Amino acid sequence: MKKEIIRAPHSGFCFGVQQAIDKAEETAAAFSGRKIHTCGQLIHNTMVTDRLAEKGVTIIGGPEEAEEGSVVIVRSHGEPKRFYDAAEARHLEVIDATCPYVARIHQLVHDAHENGEQIVIVGTADHPEIIGVNGWCGDSAVIVKNGSDPAIKDIPHDKDLFVVAQTTLRKSSLDEVTKYLDENDFHYRIENTICSATEERQAGCRETAEKVDLMLVVGDRKSSNTGKLFEIASKYCQKAFFIENKADLPLQEIMKYNKIGVAAGASTPDYAIKEVISNMSDNITENTNEEEMSMADVMDEIDKSLRLPHAGELVTGKVLQVTDKEVIVNLGCKKDGIIPINEITLEGETKLSDLFKEGDEIQAKVLKTDDGDGTILLSKKKLEASEHWNEITQALEDKSTIEVQVVRQVNGGVIANYKEVSGFIPLSQLSDRFVEDLTEFVGQTLTVKISRVDPRRGKAVFSHKAYLNEERQKALKQIWENIHVDDIVEGTVMRFTDYGAFVDIGGIDGLLHISEISWGKLKHPQEVLSIGQKISVKILSMNAEKGKISLGLKQTTPEPWSVIDEKYHVGDVVKGKVVQIKEYGCFVELEPGLDGLVHISEVRHKRVANISDELSIGEKVDTKILDIDKDRRRISLSIKETLDENDEPLVKDEEEAEPAEEAPAEEPVVEEAVEEAPAEETAEAAEEAPEEE
Repeated sequence: MKKEIIRAPHSGFCFGVQQAIDKAEETAAAFSGRKIHTCGQLIHNTMVTDRLAEKGVTIIGGPEEAEEGSVVIVRSHGEPKRFYDAAEARHLEVIDATCPYVARIHQLVHDAHENGEQIVIVGTADHPEIIGVNGWCGDSAVIVKNGSDPAIKDIPHDKDLFVVAQTTLRKSSLDEVTKYLDENDFHYRIENTICSATEERQAGCRETAEKVDLMLVVGDRKSSNTGKLFEIASKYCQKAFFIENKADLPLQEIMKYNKIGVAAGASTPDYAIKEVISNMSDNITENTNEEEMSMADVMDEIDKSLRLPHAGELVTGKVLQVTDKEVIVNLGCKKDGIIPINEITLEGETKLSDLFKEGDEIQAKVLKTDDGDGTILLSKKKLEASEHWNEITQALEDKSTIEVQVVRQVNGGVIANYKEVSGFIPLSQLSDRFVEDLTEFVGQTLTVKISRVDPRRGKAVFSHKAYLNEERQKALKQIWENIHVDDIVEGTVMRFTDYGAFVDIGGIDGLLHISEISWGKLKHPQEVLSIGQKISVKILSMNAEKGKISLGLKQTTPEPWSVIDEKYHVGDVVKGKVVQIKEYGCFVELEPGLDGLVHISEVRHKRVANISDELSIGEKVDTKILDIDKDRRRISLSIKETLDENDEPLVKDEEEAEPAEEAPAEEPVVEEAVEEAPAEETAEAAEEAPEEE
């Protein structure tokens, strides 16, 4: 009977877990060179935390173990309020990856506690999520696991209660507690905080378990929600197993059943689920027949194997007869073999009688042990494939590559041909990325490594993924060998984050931090960059061990103050943009990273009481350079020196004709500049303001 593997709906990562992993990976890339920690596992899955450890994210017990100034990622389970207080006291940079649904419970519990209500949490007391939630009501909550938990007797009857639940809780446990509260006349209000994804995952597990013979639950054994899935699977299916990965597969048990279900917890990565299914599929394919056979059938098959060659076997025989369409061969068994003309390679006008004579000893490959006429179908063409098998075997030994043509899709992968040899490429070995649609590979020529070869059984397994990984490692090694700190390299902007942009510099992504993009201030990288843009960047730092590179764009142009003598002189009239307005004057940006102060006395020929009445943020103005102080990096400017006594421009240009329409487009950038003006520059200007007046 055919085997069937059914994956339960909603298995694997939930939104909150995926968000936590994304934030952790982005943090590892953004804070290269700094210590990065999580307090406990980011999620309850060792495979995931091991991968993060390879990227420099280490696990500590609490904020007190982190070095001052290091980065700490709040895991998806959330943390109590005291964690944040401790992190602030140690000057830690906190990246909050708390699941949004858990963060909502924190706020609800905090507000209810402030309102004088007694908090009741339905969940497991030592679970990290519950410890975190309890920390938002001063650790004063009564925590009960279900209706039969002895702790339920500790709920005070003389207080108004506020009831919440662990996000991964089974709904039945919450119902048991509310039933107890109702039966004993407690005054309470309840917020059902069980995550909808959890309910859907548990429902999917139950539905699948009800219709299969054996159930596999995949996930880390420390994962609470995966443990609850196993409870459900065990209740609704006669056989259930809790496994962490493909290595735990109970293959001997699986072979006994025809319908196998697979469910996975919220912290189980998709690749782990697919590896389990793929590994199970491979073993089922290799170790089972498509249909059951009776004992008589089995004995008959044994009898045939003793007397007839198997399909795919190489045989030797003597030519009995040669016709225009076939060659008949005596194989020394109860049936003769026939080689049709289409299974023999003929060149030009060559005939079968030109190649074969009666009595000749020849070799051929068995295609079928019974072609329907009581004979064995043979092929000379397939025999030629033996040479190709030798080539494949040699490639396996040499760890070299071959090129194959993908011809069709099958269950669990595709069939690909190397000359006259057909091999199998499992789905997991088709690419180094997740494959949604196998048909996109049909017709393609792929370079592959050889995973397994069995010429006698006519089996070969190829891997395109292994080739891609090997080539990538070669390319990365070559790139790392050819680049150095302070090199200027060409790159392509690939994607943005709030803290910068990732730039591909020929196969490796480097981080271009927002502070390294421009000599001026930016609110977001998109202000000066665009996806796909080609730019020249300078390599600021490299960490080959962690695979991290920090880049700089502003370093490819001179820092404005370093070349100020070449571009600006006292007495020059230059155009700039108003970026800050103060009581004592305004700051005008001449170019990114170079601002000058126009004192209030230098705005107009008349006395100005309020600069905002005369100028606006983002307005472009002509200014005259009064003084340049390179030591203190200060420029004094005058607007009135560019105006006549009636405060009209001495020289008008086309750009000044419509100033009002240009200001709004610049306002988003200007507002950032106002908030982030250097404190020392403002302070120094303020000290001088009274003197100039």
